[in-house]
Amino acid sequence: MKTLYLIRHAKSGWSKPDTRDFERTLSKRGKKDINTIGSYLALRGVNPDLILSSCALRAQETSDLLSQKIHFSGVIYYLEELYLTSLDAIQEIIMIQENDVESMFVIGHNPQLHELANLLTDEHISKFPSLGVVAINFDIESWSEISEVKGDLDFFIFPKQFKYYMPRQIRTYLPS
Repeated sequence: MKTLYLIRHAKSGWSKPDTRDFERTLSKRGKKDINTIGSYLALRGVNPDLILSSCALRAQETSDLLSQKIHFSGVIYYLEELYLTSLDAIQEIIMIQENDVESMFVIGHNPQLHELANLLTDEHISKFPSLGVVAINFDIESWSEISEVKGDLDFFIFPKQFKYYMPRQIRTYLPS
């Protein structure tokens, strides 16, 4: 069994109009959302073997802050190949990972992650918002097999789900 977590970067800002897309940083809301989503993942015991992240600044910040929140102690690889790339390229990057990697985060951008989530499962996700997390379980031995099978959607979460109701466990897990 292998688990793939597709994670769109947290909300970024456009506060400086002359900033290139690649250099955009997270907004205050994006950083706050990482606390919420990170708390949810930590409470579920989610801690991947590997994190692959786009090298765009907002994705790097998302990877760094989220990894701290879940107490990830492994290596994060920042890949240029995950920024403004094709769906096939992302799938190929996943497929070449070592077989001893049982779970991994892929942190990147829309529309590619959205399209990949819909390609890899029989579920239809109509919208993949900022800091959305799609967890997909695969009954496979090797990552190279993901192009041949459909995975099972374990969960799909995003920050606005917690806007009006936040379970007590998450509220108490958040830093004050």
